[in-house]
Amino acid sequence: MSDPHDIIQAPMITEKGSLLGEKANQVLFKVRPDANKIEVKKAVEALFKVKVLKVRVMRCLGKVRRVGRNAGRLPEWKKAYVTLKEGDKIDFFGGA
Repeated sequence: MSDPHDIIQAPMITEKGSLLGEKANQVLFKVRPDANKIEVKKAVEALFKVKVLKVRVMRCLGKVRRVGRNAGRLPEWKKAYVTLKEGDKIDFFGGA
């Protein structure tokens, strides 16, 4: 397994993610495109000291961007929906 800091790239702070956090005790992360569910689960448990029940991953294609008449693509990325055990919580903003 790689370093947990390499697998978890960033938390995704969105409206949908905050709703999932309140209702279903889930957290969204941007992860490496070659990471699998087992690696994501171990990385989240190691970094945040929580118990992970379930991980769902989703591959997202990069958008097509144009500069003049040249078209290119942004890189592909992957996001993970991580379901935490009841009572566990990850607070990214450090609020009380």
